[in-house]
Amino acid sequence: MSTATQPLAVPRAGIASLLRDYATLTKARVTTLIVMTAWAGAYFAAAKSGVSSLSWTLLHALIGIGLVSGGTAAINEVVERDVDALMRRPLVTGSMSLLHASAIAFGMTIGGVLYLWATTNWLTAGLAALTSITYLSVYTPMKRVHPICTFLGAFPGAMPPVLGWTAIRGRLDAEALVLFAIVFFWQFPHFHSIAWLYREDYENARIRMLPVVESDGRSTKFAIVMYALALVPVSLAPTLMRMSGWTYFAGALVLGLGMLWFSLRMWTMKLTPVAPESKLRARHVLQASVIYLPLLFALMMINRA
Repeated sequence: MSTATQPLAVPRAGIASLLRDYATLTKARVTTLIVMTAWAGAYFAAAKSGVSSLSWTLLHALIGIGLVSGGTAAINEVVERDVDALMRRPLVTGSMSLLHASAIAFGMTIGGVLYLWATTNWLTAGLAALTSITYLSVYTPMKRVHPICTFLGAFPGAMPPVLGWTAIRGRLDAEALVLFAIVFFWQFPHFHSIAWLYREDYENARIRMLPVVESDGRSTKFAIVMYALALVPVSLAPTLMRMSGWTYFAGALVLGLGMLWFSLRMWTMKLTPVAPESKLRARHVLQASVIYLPLLFALMMINRA
């Protein structure tokens, strides 16, 4: 179905249906996780600066980052609407026109950057703009070319806590890089397990994720284990840098070893990505990663040094 000539769509069942479409278009769940990690960055930046962790600057930062994140996700949906024809997305089902989606997408992204510029500082606005541009101009097109897209996409994907940090501090510090590293390494078990689970969809859409281009799955499983292993010492760094206490250290160690255990279970199986039985262990890695990151950041913030 071509969406280019569709008129502005009327919601099927009123405001509730429209809100559901907006949530899908802007990847609301992912955007919520991004805002949460940005909040963690802002929280620790406030502690380092000796200011309140609750402020108008924090609120402005989270609003702006949420707008840029959701808008960037929506632009990605607009650009990849042909790929999304394999999935039930608003632009494909006809519940939202291309013009409508584009206006929301670009309005949120550009508006979010300008909002951050006006309410926080130029560094945060500039980094948010760079993150969006990198995601759309590097990661998005590279998905059709080479599995290195996951590595390249991990850089903009790890920026939210850095944006939260700079919104409060107005500069980059070593602590912000530690938060960046945690999210950076976490993404590989998370996204490789997704690619394993939905390998057939990616293959049909000609998306060159690692499980698609490598039929035996060895490199995918190796990458999942290696990044999960690297995540363990990286996640302990906040205690060593006096950002969080030893309760966090113990909790991060348990969470990291749990994440590694699920990754190793996937590594030891003798199944390929096309084997239906293999998807159960991939799903376990995905579920572990979804639980891991919010718990880690919550514990880090609760047990602040």
